[in-house]
Amino acid sequence: MDAIAQNLLNWRASLVQSIPVAGLISRDPVVYKWKSPFRCWLLREAAFWRVTDLLTQSHALHQQDHGLGARILLRSGFETLATLIYLNQLMQKVADGELDFHEFGTKTSILLLGSRDGSTHHRSLNIITILQKCDKRYPGLEKLYGTLSESSHPNYEGLLAGYSKFDYGEYETFFSNRWMETYGGSYLGSIELCMETFRHEYDDVWTSQIETLENWIVENDDRLEATKNTAA
Repeated sequence: MDAIAQNLLNWRASLVQSIPVAGLISRDPVVYKWKSPFRCWLLREAAFWRVTDLLTQSHALHQQDHGLGARILLRSGFETLATLIYLNQLMQKVADGELDFHEFGTKTSILLLGSRDGSTHHRSLNIITILQKCDKRYPGLEKLYGTLSESSHPNYEGLLAGYSKFDYGEYETFFSNRWMETYGGSYLGSIELCMETFRHEYDDVWTSQIETLENWIVENDDRLEATKNTAA
């Protein structure tokens, strides 16, 4: 078993099975009377489940030489990573006094409950907007996502470049599946980057930010109670 497959296996074994509200309240009753920090836990674990599922399937397709499907799923993996990065950025902004706590509550609702088909009451954020914010922390992330996106659409790369090659000597176009030939060599580095960045944001950044946010809420609870609204 290669290192990526082993790491994904380890990830699946460590997925959180439940988050009891009573456990969070016992962790800190002042903090978890508010909805937004609870949503931060839900977002973190749902993102971990999703990225594990996506990258497991992506890697399996790559091993079977299904290059296009592997890239499309990897693209979705980077979208999920970006959502976690953005959540961590929002928590930091609250603690730094750059984002109102009640507005933060609204933003966590949108991240957790947003949709584009009207199935929820919140309209989801555009993933490009989120990626642009994440690119400030990880320069090049938006560009890598854009490269993967070209494979996902039936434009030049998704059609002509992905399935044909022109012979200029014979003036003839030959068709074949060229995804592994074109991108197979760069795939492993990209999935490793996605996994390592997600691990850092999940294990290190989120853990630090939630503790900072919890302390900030305790210190500012009286003011938050005085200004609370239904969004928080």
